[in-house]
Amino acid sequence: MPPVRATGQHRSRMGQGVLTAAFPRLDGVLHAECVPLERIAAAAGTPTFVYSASLVRERFHALDEALAAVPHRIHYTLKANSNRAVLGVLRALGSGVDVVSGGELFRARAAGFAGADIIFGGVGKTDDELREALSAGVALINAESEAEVRAIGRIAGELGVEARVSLRVNPEVTVEAAHHYIKTGERGHKFGIPYDDALHVAHVAAALPRVALAGLDMHLGSMLSRAEPYRAGAERLAELCAQIRAAGITTLRHLDVGGGLSVRYADEVPLDPAEFARAVIPIVQATGLELIVEPGRFIVGNAGILMSRVLYRKHSGGKDYAVADAGMTELIRPSYYNAHHRIEAVRRVDGTQLLNVVGPVCESGDFLALDRPMDDVAPGDLLAVFDAGAYGYVMSSNYNGRRRPAEVLVDGDRFAVVTARESYDDLVRHEVPHPDWRS
Repeated sequence: MPPVRATGQHRSRMGQGVLTAAFPRLDGVLHAECVPLERIAAAAGTPTFVYSASLVRERFHALDEALAAVPHRIHYTLKANSNRAVLGVLRALGSGVDVVSGGELFRARAAGFAGADIIFGGVGKTDDELREALSAGVALINAESEAEVRAIGRIAGELGVEARVSLRVNPEVTVEAAHHYIKTGERGHKFGIPYDDALHVAHVAAALPRVALAGLDMHLGSMLSRAEPYRAGAERLAELCAQIRAAGITTLRHLDVGGGLSVRYADEVPLDPAEFARAVIPIVQATGLELIVEPGRFIVGNAGILMSRVLYRKHSGGKDYAVADAGMTELIRPSYYNAHHRIEAVRRVDGTQLLNVVGPVCESGDFLALDRPMDDVAPGDLLAVFDAGAYGYVMSSNYNGRRRPAEVLVDGDRFAVVTARESYDDLVRHEVPHPDWRS
């Protein structure tokens, strides 16, 4: 079935291109592609995350086509959304993946990705995780310190394998981001090898018998809306590449500029993939290396909603509240990052009201929106919390004994529950009822 196209306020734009309307309003009712959200709620309950396969595909193709002028590979980053069904959509498109833990490596393999499709990153890899990565034959391990490079060499020797290593370098580029927690490439951050130390670490890697120094990597942060930081960071990596080659090290094959491309939540102007490509492609072409990019939020952020039901309305201290069955345990971004997520009634209602949309968790910080002019919803009404495809379910928790929600994937006129809602038994599944006491 061809993708549904939206009209009016539901049209989504990236640069000059019109994107698939993942969640159009048809006859007053919000849909996921061609499926009414009310139908999904009846089948799966609430709260539930709902993802659009069509928009995932369209975002992937938009970035892939923008980078067509240079040899490249897109490695989707699992930390944004690691749902197996979503990963299946991306694997079918030819995507690779980026993982940052042994658990994410396991999830990637379970979704069908071969070791050669996987990059293993992360600032604090354990010896066990490095063994798992090397045993899986991952394409690259992004090393973040000299100590890690040496650990990789030691473990590769124990296993009798060659480790393909890329150095994650901190380019020390100042960026603008919506929150300081999502900046990762400025001087003094915990991530990456300090730029001035990177040439020395390259020498160390090249001298280790079981290590092949195959690439250079950076990640500036998240929600970056300007191309200039990517250009500046890529230039820093290219300069380092030239220094490494001048030192006689000729094994570099990849230049990884990370991810972090922004999406629209409210009134942001996202970075157009074409503009991103114009910033980095000439620099990468001059090096002769393959370009790697690691998008996460860009691919899935706008492709998901959190569906919740209003439980109660109340008035307190001059404020009006809508108490919903979803809160910070399902979507922590509003509380943790002060993030904005558009919220609408699934079925159009008359009138608007200044509302605080809060959840059932026993915390004052449990909210989805504060002092928000929005639909004047009543108990029983369904809500759609938009742009929840990234850093939603993956950051959910069982705090207050809450069961983690269901996940649903929609593709055209069909949908499927792809993660079942947790049961009460799941909450105690790993607890030991009769501990084996030792002394």
